[in-house]
Amino acid sequence: MIVDAHLDLAYNAGRGRRILLPANQQIPDEQGIPTVGLPDLRRGQVDLICATIFCQPDLGPDHGHGYRTAAEAAQMARDQLQWYQQQFRDGQMRQIFWNNDLQSFQQSTTASAASVTPAAILLMEGADPIVEIDDLIGWFEAGLRIIGLAWKGTRYAGGTGQPGPLTPAGVQFVRAMDKLGLIHDTSHLAEQSFWQLLEITGQPVIATHSNCRSIIDTDRQLSDKMIRAIANRQGVIGINFYSRFLIPPDELDQRPATLVDVVQHIHHIADLTGSTDNIGIGTDMDGGFGRQHVPMEIQTSSDLHRLVDALNSAGFSDQAISDILAKNWLRFFGDHLPSQDKN
Repeated sequence: MIVDAHLDLAYNAGRGRRILLPANQQIPDEQGIPTVGLPDLRRGQVDLICATIFCQPDLGPDHGHGYRTAAEAAQMARDQLQWYQQQFRDGQMRQIFWNNDLQSFQQSTTASAASVTPAAILLMEGADPIVEIDDLIGWFEAGLRIIGLAWKGTRYAGGTGQPGPLTPAGVQFVRAMDKLGLIHDTSHLAEQSFWQLLEITGQPVIATHSNCRSIIDTDRQLSDKMIRAIANRQGVIGINFYSRFLIPPDELDQRPATLVDVVQHIHHIADLTGSTDNIGIGTDMDGGFGRQHVPMEIQTSSDLHRLVDALNSAGFSDQAISDILAKNWLRFFGDHLPSQDKN
């Protein structure tokens, strides 16, 4: 089994990508050659994903239409939720609501030698679609289990390229999330917001798709101190496969990214924390770019198993490789998804 903690399926479906087809049967678009389709996930045994609800804010005329108000963001999010719900009804994907759902899913994958219908935990990337904090309850009932407060800055927190603290509404939002048992995704949080979040919540936190700032020195990546803080909370960090987050800018024009670069970020986290217990993958392979911006060994999600050889060549044990590809995320979600009998 492989767990990919960050895929923007509904966002891409809304842009016209035919996610139900293999990536090599989808039409290339302005963002490049597609890399993700549901058949690719099945073929690659990517059995569990965090499926995002991602609504892009208005970034100007060169970036397509984005939301300008919270109401517009909320409508985009509802449309993406409906897309996922249709896939769940059609049997294309299976939704994970509770920790016992995850347990039964793991049992079914262990018992089956056939291709498994991918399971999905819903994640919201950027919290602007939550117009009022009381709206969290409805989203929780619909199955939303993870929220990252920021992408760029939002009404709730500073974010990538837009530094700042949690807003007063963001502080209330964090407390409301904790009351419901929602999981905090720190990817894209501005550093000031990150540390403020950790002061407010006593819950474990994750970074579904973030890499190491010591290798790629931008505010989008995690500093060594942030990495240690997530590990100390028993959280997991998903390595992002976007080439600009894997190799330094001065190398981008010289060579493509490879799985060796992915392993470099994994090695750095393992060296910092003293183990591989807090490392997973969150490829973000469909996050606004195409095949030319993922490691050259990867054509589609069906190729993620090639990371096994790269990790093996770097000296990682079979147990560590299994943990990185799936078991660390499975353990985290098994421990921190809410229990149905408590709700």
